[in-house]
Order: sequence, then structure tokens, then C-alpha cells
Amino acid sequence: MDHLLEKLSGISTEPGVYLMKNRDGRVIYVGKAKNLKKRLASYFKSRDQLDLKTGVLVNHIANFDTIITRTENDALILESNLIKKHRPRYNVILKDGKRYPSLRLDVNQPFPDLEIVRKVKKDGALYFGPYTAPGAMYQTLKLINKHFKLRKCKAGMFRNRTRPCLNHQIGMCLGPCCLKVDPTVYREIVNEVVMFLKGRTPELIQKVKKDMAAAASDQDFEKAAELRDRMFALERTVEQRIAVATDFQDRDIIGLAGSPERSVITVLSVRSGYLNGSRHFKLTEALSTDEEMIDAFLRQHYERVHFIPKAILVPAELESADLIQERLGELKGQKVSLVHPQRGEKARLLEMANQNAADALKEWTSSEAANRNILIRLQRRLRMERLPNRIECFDNSNISGASPVAGMVAFEAGKPLKSAYRKYKIKTVRSQDDYAYMAEALKRRYGRGEASEPFPDLLMVDGGKGQLNIAVAVLADLGLSETFAVIGIAKKDTFAGDTEDKIYLPGRANPVQMAGEGEVLFFLQRIRDEAHRFAVSFHRNRRSRAALGSSLDAVPGVGNARKKALLKHFGSAGKIRAATLEELRAVPGISERLAETIQSAIQE
Repeated sequence: MDHLLEKLSGISTEPGVYLMKNRDGRVIYVGKAKNLKKRLASYFKSRDQLDLKTGVLVNHIANFDTIITRTENDALILESNLIKKHRPRYNVILKDGKRYPSLRLDVNQPFPDLEIVRKVKKDGALYFGPYTAPGAMYQTLKLINKHFKLRKCKAGMFRNRTRPCLNHQIGMCLGPCCLKVDPTVYREIVNEVVMFLKGRTPELIQKVKKDMAAAASDQDFEKAAELRDRMFALERTVEQRIAVATDFQDRDIIGLAGSPERSVITVLSVRSGYLNGSRHFKLTEALSTDEEMIDAFLRQHYERVHFIPKAILVPAELESADLIQERLGELKGQKVSLVHPQRGEKARLLEMANQNAADALKEWTSSEAANRNILIRLQRRLRMERLPNRIECFDNSNISGASPVAGMVAFEAGKPLKSAYRKYKIKTVRSQDDYAYMAEALKRRYGRGEASEPFPDLLMVDGGKGQLNIAVAVLADLGLSETFAVIGIAKKDTFAGDTEDKIYLPGRANPVQMAGEGEVLFFLQRIRDEAHRFAVSFHRNRRSRAALGSSLDAVPGVGNARKKALLKHFGSAGKIRAATLEELRAVPGISERLAETIQSAIQE
């Protein structure tokens, strides 16, 4: 600490960025400051003056560096770039994590349809969402499909139809795939759908009511009845929504709840005064103050969303509020205000967001405690020396020996760790042999010495004694018999009178008795099922690619290089089959004539 205080005495009072480092020289925290010396001095006060989080961070600081910038805004930009570069352990770093579904409407097309997507692109289309509760999204989509006559078919099907589908026959689609539809009429329907999805339902109801009256006046009673049904459906939707603000404005409300180990930031989306949805962001090991967490969250979150409201309520006064407002205004294209309300309706909204964050934090903590309890019970039941915090499970997939693959899934602290999932194309086994497939996958996963680390605490193979014995033999050959535990899980055989799946241990003839441990057995089954899903999905993808390759083999001018280019550009065989001519022509090396030939070959 003495050498840090000595170094602090020579620090500039200019704005800039500071990088905290541990004993290994690794950057563990990056921060910005209007006055570097004053900000850094706040870390090195006496211990009883520091809050708990700052005290933990200071315990890990062995050195620090500073970078002086011309302005505070430059420091803000540099801090963001350095966090992206170093990914410091104790900074707030939002992970992509689960991509919630959104609805996409490409208004640049003459007859657009609503698509469900999980990735938002800057392609000129309109995106609505994300929907944290997929059920609510499907209810919204169901209402739109029933009362607004947008086309329902996908792009590939839309291009190749020869006659209208059932949706047209029952009056739920205008049939632009085959019939002559006035683009102006279709565009009006699109505009109404946009109004509904943007939360302007009361305004839309008035428009529909006006159109209904006009249709009745023209004695077009069939159209008037259709509009009446649409109006009633919209009114029911409004009745089910929760009004939380009397000014009917769009705003986001940021809530925060935290403990020394973890924090939750909640975003409540209010559109036209109605609560539209909520999202919870879980943060671990973020040793920032509440103000720093909210500051970092605002900058990272609103860089990746497709809609920024004009007003954002925040639970703390932010030192960089003006700079963040300026940045968000640039992203939105108009002024954005950050407000920290102290009283009135907005303060009550902020209290509601904080309460939602506190409830999410409580649920998170309870869930982790439940997961740990299951792991402790599993350790006890299997008589393991250490807690099975990391579990890896293997499964094979093939059809009569064709395109054999293996898949490995990993669970850590009772939850899927998808970054550790692995796929294996079987390369050395020429005949159908499930045991040999398993042996090859295990050798490739664990047979690379230190490069194979981290090892699991528990290895699980999908299969009975045979697969388990193969795993034991492979681990013995690799010298890993004592490194981690291994079990086999076999599905119940109803013909043999089994009532549940069986768990086998090496060197033990009878399965482990799981009586009274239904939750533990269900947990292992969930891991096994995930491994099965992952392996089967990989196998289907390989077969689909093989089938596509066979179709392309007959196309003159398409060799291995162009096949690889197509797969790299589109990502999957299914997307290649659904591609338009324009999309195929966008692939390097694919001419207009070749694109037509490819499309004809793969759609036969």
C-alpha cells in the first residue's frame, strides 16, 4: 500500500482513465475520472472508510496505471474501449447470454411478413421486442395473424407458391403470393400492425372505429363486421395491460438490487404509459459502486438495443449523466433524458423497478442455493471426494453408421455452460460401433494433457455398463483414473420392469439406489437429455449439409470452394435453401446465372 500511496502523490488532476492491476500484472478493473488524483485517492483511504465492495477490490490491487485524456468525454470513450479489450474481472460487462426473441417486419419489402428472430441487425427493418416472456410474444402474434391480413408464409414458400394457401381461404391473408393485391391496401395493414406493436393501441382503436363507421355507411357490412371484431380484440388487449403512468409517455425505468456477491439490474419498459415488459441482468463479481454500475450498464445496454426511449429513470445521480445523455442522443437521433426522481409518480415507478430487481435477486440466490443443495446430495449419493461442480456428459448420434458424431455438454454449478459444449465428428471409426465412437470422443477431449483442462469433477456417459466400461478404460489409458469421477446413465427398460433410469458406478454390478433422491436423478436426466439433444442436432445438421452437397455436386461451376463460401455466408443448409436470388448473388464468386442454377438445383 505504501508504494501505491507514493505513486498516487504524482498523479495528475486531469481527466483520464485508470487501470487497476493484480500481482500478475493483469488488469482487473478499469475506471474513468474527471479528476484522476481525486478519484484514485478515494480507493486508498483507511479501511474503515471503504464500503465492502471497494475494500474487496483494493485487496487485489498491486499496481495501477493512468492515461490522461483531453476531455472527460474522451475518457468515457477510452474506458469503454479498454473494458472491451481487457475484459477486467471486476467491471460490469454485459454478456449476450440468452437472446430473447423479437418480431421483425421488413417494411422495405412490398408485402412484408412478421418474423420471429433472436438477432437484431441494422438492415432497415423494424424490430419489436425483445420479448422476455415468449408466451406473450406468441399471444401478440396470434392476435395479429387473426385480425390483420399479413401473409403468413416464409420467403422461400412465398416466392414459389402456385395457388393461395388455407390462410387466404379462411380470410386471414390477402394472398399476395398469387393474387393481384393493391400494395397501398397492404401497406395500410402494415402501418396498423406497426401502431399496435409500438403500443399505440388506443390510437389504433379510434382509427379502426372510424373505418368501421365508414364501411357501415357504405353498406359494406361484411367489412364493418370484420373491423368490429378487430376493435373488440384490441380493446380486450388494452384492458389486460397495466397502466403505470398517467402521462402515457415512453420511458425505461432502471432498478438495482445488490449484495456483496452479486447484483441485479432490472429494466422496466413502459410504452405509451403501459408496462410492456421487464428484463433482468445478473452481474457477478462487479465491485463497482451503484453509480458506476448504472453508468456502465446504460452505455453497454443501449448500444445493442433497437429502441431507446426519450426518458430513462435511473436509481442514482450519475456523475457522467450529461455525457451519457449526449451519447444516447447520438444513438437515438434525438434528445434522451436521464432522470433521478425524488418524489411523485416517477419516484414510485423507480421504487417498483427496484422492488422487481430485489425479487429477481432473491430468486437468483434461492435458485443457486437449491442447485448447490442438489450437488451436495449427488456428491453424497455417489460417495465422491469433492463437490461435482463441473459435470460433463457425452452422447453419440448416427443412423446406421452414417455421419457419426458425438456431442459433449457441460454443466457448472448446476447450470448449462454452453461455451464449454463440444462437437466431435467421428474420424477414425469406419464401421458402426457406438463403443468406438465414445472412445474416440473421450480421447480427443481428455487426451491432450494440460490443453484438456479444465477437467470435470464428474464425467457422465449416456449408456449402461458397456459405455461406462469404455470410459473407464480410456481414462485409465490416459492416466486420469483418479482425476475425476465417472458414471453411466441408462434409460429405464419397461419390458424388464424398470421404474426409473439407472445410474452405474465403475466396479459395481448393481445400479446406485436413488430412492428418495428424485430431484437428483431428474437433474442427471436433464443433463443426459441436453447431451442427447445437442448430439442429435449436430448429426441432423451434418446430414442436411451432406444432402445439400449432393444437390450442389450436379451444378457445373460449384466446387468445394464455393460450397464452403455458401455455408460460411449463410451458416446452415436450411438458410441456403431459403435464400433469394439476390442473397445468393451476394456470396463472393456467385454470378446471377449461377445463383439461378443453384436455386433450381437445391429446391428440386
